[in-house]
Amino acid sequence: MNSDDPIARLLAGTYPDPDGGGNLRVATKAVIIAPSLKGAEADCLSGLPLGRNLAVVSDATTHRILGRRVERALGGKGKVVSIVLPDWPHADEEIARKIEDAGAACDALVAVGAGTINDLCKYASARAGKPYVVYGTAPSMNGYVSLTAAITVHGHKKSLPAQAPVGVFLDLGILAAAPPRMIRAGLGDSLCRPTAQADWMLAHLLFGHPYREAPFVLLERDEEALFEGSGALMKGDLAAMESLVRTLLLSGFGTAVCGSSHPASQAEHLISHYADMFGDASWPQSFHGEHIAVTTLTVARLQERMLDGPAPVVTPDAADAAFFAAAFGEELGKSCWAEFSQKRLDRKRADAANEVLKSRWQTIRAAIKRVTRPVAYLEGVLRRAGAPTMPKELGWPEAFYARAVSQARLIRDRYTFLDLAANSGVL
Repeated sequence: MNSDDPIARLLAGTYPDPDGGGNLRVATKAVIIAPSLKGAEADCLSGLPLGRNLAVVSDATTHRILGRRVERALGGKGKVVSIVLPDWPHADEEIARKIEDAGAACDALVAVGAGTINDLCKYASARAGKPYVVYGTAPSMNGYVSLTAAITVHGHKKSLPAQAPVGVFLDLGILAAAPPRMIRAGLGDSLCRPTAQADWMLAHLLFGHPYREAPFVLLERDEEALFEGSGALMKGDLAAMESLVRTLLLSGFGTAVCGSSHPASQAEHLISHYADMFGDASWPQSFHGEHIAVTTLTVARLQERMLDGPAPVVTPDAADAAFFAAAFGEELGKSCWAEFSQKRLDRKRADAANEVLKSRWQTIRAAIKRVTRPVAYLEGVLRRAGAPTMPKELGWPEAFYARAVSQARLIRDRYTFLDLAANSGVL
């Protein structure tokens, strides 16, 4: 990486914070992106504070692709405990505890995989107070270096505090050979920057919630290259793959410097999480990033419609704790209500919001429109790579998707355009 590379500067602590306050800092110490890491797997750990006893965590597929190779390489440096999960493991508390128990005698965890394996290891290692590193096997999501993990707790998918990896090691050859759907999933997960930024900015301008520019400044150069060159991703082009990988990492670093997933996860992710929670297990298997490709277009259409319209007028939310218990059951309803009640509009908050919308809508609209991308442009980015753009391509029934869009706002505390639309009678 050259000296003006934002990733290199983040690791070195020399990237100036666009929001002021000195330089940006991240917990990750090493990022290696190379055409191939074959023969250099153990060298990647040089100088990192991991100890000699390592638990290598993979699933049946990632163990075959890279895990076995990593275990052999690291075995020459110390003791290795191999933890191989079945294919398609769930990122939930139960499996995280099993990983924690299996690696209890080890000094650190080594994740070999992508979204689910990484989330499980970052969560389990944080609980155990141990460091971890990750060897990526697919460019399918932006969570490699984030500080949170998507973990399901009693049926409620949550973004829980975890920790960043000490090191991230990405072999572009392996990533380019990943299943096409996983590559398209990574593109889908990268697509939501405009909708997430618009939602976060809305909450800031309407309610004064904290907001930062840093995550988006970090992404500017690499996101543009990725979006414009998305068609090359499916041709084995390593330069295009590097643009995707860098965008995913920088998106994750953006959440790390903010200490939350706000810059990369808003309404589009709520719809996806709702589908994870309430979808039918008999439907075709699909990846998180594929969900985000589709849900981003839905949210972008809604944002475009509202930003091109008159100032919304909101009314208070009628839903209460009893409504949530009836809609989701006692336990899950209580959990969702605890989240939703933090943003719920009562009469006082609705009146205050209407004052802002009446007096400042033109300013708010102009500021948000500057960070969005036209729906047609976003759709083109996906189509050039053959990525899904419609719910039916994921096997989601139309009626279910309509319900997901209308109810997704009920499961989290973030105020997004889904809430503004619902509160103003548009949704």
